[in-house]
Amino acid sequence: MDTTQNRRSIRLPGYDYSLPGAYYISICTKDRKCFFGDIENQKMVLNSAGMMVDKWYSELENKFQDIRCTEYIIMPNHCHAIIINTGVGADLRVCPNGYRHGRTSGEHTGSPLHRVIQWFKTMTTNEYICGVRRQGWAPFHGKLWQRNYYEHIVRNEKEFTRIQEYIRNNPENWDMDRDNPLLRPSAVSSR
Repeated sequence: MDTTQNRRSIRLPGYDYSLPGAYYISICTKDRKCFFGDIENQKMVLNSAGMMVDKWYSELENKFQDIRCTEYIIMPNHCHAIIINTGVGADLRVCPNGYRHGRTSGEHTGSPLHRVIQWFKTMTTNEYICGVRRQGWAPFHGKLWQRNYYEHIVRNEKEFTRIQEYIRNNPENWDMDRDNPLLRPSAVSSR
């Protein structure tokens, strides 16, 4: 029996994610376990693990010279962010229909998005493991983060503003958030 999972890619086929532009990113913990703090009075209150994630998000600009971190939020079990790849001649918009076909490796204009996210996940996971051992943080099984991440190419200023507002208002909407484990059917039925 073949147990290989066929995962459908959510990336835009043929698009070079190292091109300059703004990218909306969402990253969830594995099984949407809440490790990073709590929502109190519609505000996110980071615990020490959440502060660690915040630190590594801020380090992206130091690690990747062409990356700018803008609006973001760390939630109990996920993060939302707008990451800008400044590349060469960057602008806040990326036109997915304007990407170049036939690019070869080595012709990237900036840091490939998947490498930026991979580095972030690696650094936060490594420090989280230390936090489990030294500070008594809740352990995780297997992986801290889900295998993949959600990305969306921000196409214009109006969309950029709409996503900024969504990120800013995320703690206020936690009671209706599909990532809230208390709203998932399995969590409700186990009470």
